[in-house]
Amino acid sequence: MLYLFLPLLAPTLLLAVAVRARRSPGLRPAPLPRLAEYAGLGAFGVSVMSAGVLMMAGPGSSPLLGLFGVGLSVRLDVVSVVMLCLVSFIGWIVLRYSATYMDGEARQGAFTGWMAATLAAVLLLVMSGNLVQLVLAWTATSLCLHQLLLFYRDRTTARRAARKKALVARASELSLAIAALLLILAYGTSDIATILAAAAPDLLTIAAAVLIALAAVLASAQFPTHGWLTEVMEAPTPVSALLHAGVINAGGFLLIRFADVMLAAPAVMALLVMLGGFTALFGGLVMLTQPAVKTSLAWSTIAQMAFMIMQCGLALFPLALLHIVAHSLYKAHAFLSAGEAVANVAAIRRPGPVAVPSGRNVMQAFVIGIVIYALVGAIFGFDGKSVQAIALGVILIFGVAYILAQGLADAAPGALTRRTVIYASATSVSYFLLQLAALKLTAGTLPATPAPGPLEWALILLALISFGAVAVAQATFPLWAMHPAAAGLRVHLANGLYANAIFDRLLGGWSKRTQV
Repeated sequence: MLYLFLPLLAPTLLLAVAVRARRSPGLRPAPLPRLAEYAGLGAFGVSVMSAGVLMMAGPGSSPLLGLFGVGLSVRLDVVSVVMLCLVSFIGWIVLRYSATYMDGEARQGAFTGWMAATLAAVLLLVMSGNLVQLVLAWTATSLCLHQLLLFYRDRTTARRAARKKALVARASELSLAIAALLLILAYGTSDIATILAAAAPDLLTIAAAVLIALAAVLASAQFPTHGWLTEVMEAPTPVSALLHAGVINAGGFLLIRFADVMLAAPAVMALLVMLGGFTALFGGLVMLTQPAVKTSLAWSTIAQMAFMIMQCGLALFPLALLHIVAHSLYKAHAFLSAGEAVANVAAIRRPGPVAVPSGRNVMQAFVIGIVIYALVGAIFGFDGKSVQAIALGVILIFGVAYILAQGLADAAPGALTRRTVIYASATSVSYFLLQLAALKLTAGTLPATPAPGPLEWALILLALISFGAVAVAQATFPLWAMHPAAAGLRVHLANGLYANAIFDRLLGGWSKRTQV
């Protein structure tokens, strides 16, 4: 059973760098940046080896290094290994990027140390085999990230945003701590695997599910407490990449890890669908109105996390895990290459012709998109697919249809039309292949999606109608963009419908303070 302790080596390497950083917190602390990069690479190597151990020996939980349910233990399964590999890989890339990006900063050493400590906390979180470790790692992640968000302490906006993030984080930590206590009382153990195997819909379990959902929603920047994520842009770009590609996924990981507990509370799952669906639409629309690259990416993260929350609410836990991986890799690249993207756009002297689709083109695009999805589904087989997964695929096709409409516009060149049709087909094929892979990998680890009841059917239909209507509105926007009401709507959306300002006011104007 000693092999189950192998993953602990990954955070140990990073914690060693964090300790070393205390000796040289200032300018150009050689060889600390290089050591941090090697520690990140070593952590990724340990994660890959852990995946090999899982394939050879199967899932399991290590003995507890502690007493009375308090201490260190490792849960080695598909969920933890995927998250370990993802976090360590992104962490390695971000640490490597930071060595150059932060060169010349007066507190480069301290930054490197806190970055390594944050990564170590996240790794301890995703491998947690007991509730106490999970709660402590959850809290440590927030506290370490807080130091990174306050790297430029002289900036008032940075202090204000970090203060709001800290407030939401404390509420999330309290919710998770109480949920852990309820689960320990209900099952007489802090071992996560034992709790998941025995999860039943009793009062304490349902109450714990409510609090777990609240902790996840707060950590994932969901409406109406989403404002902190759009305001923490004063931190260095590596921090934004780590936050949006790694730390923000903690909420989704929490729901996936406690999938069996969440299934014991169908009403809570329904609330997650409604909140996640609304926030996804809200965040996606606001994102389109943002002029700043990093702010637009922040709203994109809110929308993506919301879509993942909705997936969890629909009990599509394997697909939610797949979503975490895809979004993390995309968002890390987006933040780390944001400067290059701006430079490339600025270098374009004159944009090419814009193909504006007519209403007829938009309808054609949606019909073609759904037909492609149906044909691909018929080839791969809808048998064995849950209704929730099929509906999710339709929602994804709505997004593809928006792109397809540009290729079907009367002014669009034939090459663009062919390209968009190929993209639509490739997206459908990819969805089915990735879904099959996710289901196969997580079989036996994550619970199967239950058949929908009347409430679930109503929520699925509501989601299809809502996402379909928004996709049509986006695709036809050039046709009604000149209407006076459209200009007003754009202003309101650019301000996030003032939800964040209302949230600040409800907190009693705390954001006007400059102290942290």
